[in-house]
Amino acid sequence: MTPLTPLTPSAPERRPVRIGNSSGFYGDRDAATREMVEGGPIDVLTGDYLAELTMLILWKARQKDPAAGYARSVLGQLEQVLGTCLDRGIKIVNNAGGLNPAGLAEELAALSRRLGLHPKIAYVTGDDLLPTLDSLLADGHDLAHLDTGQPLVDAAGAPVTANAYLGGWGITAALEAGADIVVCPRVTDASLVVGPAAWWHGWAPGDLDRLAGAVVAGHIIECGPQATGGNYSYLHEITDRRYPGFPIAELAHDGSCVITKHEDTGGLVTVGTVTAQLLYEIAEPAYANPDVVAHFDTVVLAQDGPDRVRVSGTVGSPAPDTVKVAMNFLGGYRNTMTLVLTGLDIPEKARWAEEELFAILGGRARFAEVDVRLLAFDTPDAPTNEQATAHLRVTVKDPDRRRVGRRFSNAVMELALGGYAGFHTTTPPSAESAYGVYWPALVPAGAVEQRVVLPDGTVHPIPSTSDGGVRADPASARPATPTPPPAEAVPTARAPLGVVCGARSGDKGGNANIGIWTRDPAAYPWLRDYLTVDRLRELLPECAGLPARRFELPNLGALNFVVVGLLGEGVASSTRPDPQAKGLGEYLRSRHADIPVAFLPERRHD
Repeated sequence: MTPLTPLTPSAPERRPVRIGNSSGFYGDRDAATREMVEGGPIDVLTGDYLAELTMLILWKARQKDPAAGYARSVLGQLEQVLGTCLDRGIKIVNNAGGLNPAGLAEELAALSRRLGLHPKIAYVTGDDLLPTLDSLLADGHDLAHLDTGQPLVDAAGAPVTANAYLGGWGITAALEAGADIVVCPRVTDASLVVGPAAWWHGWAPGDLDRLAGAVVAGHIIECGPQATGGNYSYLHEITDRRYPGFPIAELAHDGSCVITKHEDTGGLVTVGTVTAQLLYEIAEPAYANPDVVAHFDTVVLAQDGPDRVRVSGTVGSPAPDTVKVAMNFLGGYRNTMTLVLTGLDIPEKARWAEEELFAILGGRARFAEVDVRLLAFDTPDAPTNEQATAHLRVTVKDPDRRRVGRRFSNAVMELALGGYAGFHTTTPPSAESAYGVYWPALVPAGAVEQRVVLPDGTVHPIPSTSDGGVRADPASARPATPTPPPAEAVPTARAPLGVVCGARSGDKGGNANIGIWTRDPAAYPWLRDYLTVDRLRELLPECAGLPARRFELPNLGALNFVVVGLLGEGVASSTRPDPQAKGLGEYLRSRHADIPVAFLPERRHD
């Protein structure tokens, strides 16, 4: 395939490409697409619609309608802007294709005909490994769970989805062939930026630092307004409380970028908001993508004006010789009922309610899994009725839907007149719901055959960028980062960690990540020395007894923790009240620590 003449690797350096994001998940702000296109100049409109849980949702939709399996909301969003995008030459790249990119491409073609438009549409395939799992196992690839090590053959049941995370070169090939719209399946979130950037600048697979810079830019803008003030720890910094404008990456030829947003939109773009998003849902600083490994501990951030943050210095190393595969299983059925307890003797009331309920149900052993949590919101001598209440949250799981359906929730209601004083529930009796189990694994990169169906209908294979060789130690692939000296012994005072630290947390399958950083660079040596894994477990009792990994990112003044197994078998299966660990970082910030007085704002000038 011959790339478009102006964009070949030998072409002169072009201006930065402006890549805007208009969706961070399936169900995100509908108006964001129109706001991104009409709010100012962009070259590429991207949208991220997929998460591990989304793939299971799309599978369920496809069981009802084989023509489904993609994010339907994208059709209404693009209907509003498709003509404008074609007029302005704005390329559209998204992963809304989900489990059926060909189906979405057909729907977009039909939509275009109704609008009297004629875009060139391409789509990417090759991520679906479900038909090849048996042959992979026969070839000796055990598809072991990345966290537990359990081989796939020992799993309960068979997966219903199995999708490899594809890279960005299929997108690049489609754009080089003149596509106006590129529909993707389960590409990595960052690939939605890597592919267009490589097309625009004429990069080659060996341009590792440039590609790594694009991965970082993609990671920053993938979750939409989380980079522009959404979900941000320092609420007082957000003086424009309108809905945050969605982010734009101005990605330069050398792989550096500026993160910004359209003028006259809400939120803000600062080193803090970008740092928070960089730390979101990552593990080790060597952030592996199918096209390159981006070393997040080499990233340098600098404010480049109002609502503009420059991102530079990212070092890349060769792509791994394996590709991550996300599988989903049908785990069974679950039901949750929440009992309200009021006033005095709440622990004793909770114990009696639990004993009485499971006596009615025939014992806890009748269920595959039981989770009971007393959420104690109550305060003594409460000034309002609500402040005198606590919740007893009871969840049951089982392969037999009848055991956890109305039989369970009706049994809870039997306590209404024969249980503790003040009994009531937050909902009426509920039916069961199906839940999924997430299973991450690795396969050889060569086992994944990415293809792009071009606008003229021809199929173009995309070779793997891994050379299959032995990877160097990631630490040897980047410049050494100077280690700050140990924090000196200084006077301290008890205060919440959040006085000096921001945080961002989220889910990584069944694991939770917590990124925490200091806004004052001088405070980082203290944080690095103070917040050990053991200290984290002390501050977050839910993490006690669970494996935890700790990573240092001195350039960002940050630490990142991955708590293994906190979310059980994944978001769809988790019984935590916060199943995606979204509030875990803010909980950590609320815990009190011995903080050097010099870093406490109210005492700095004492």
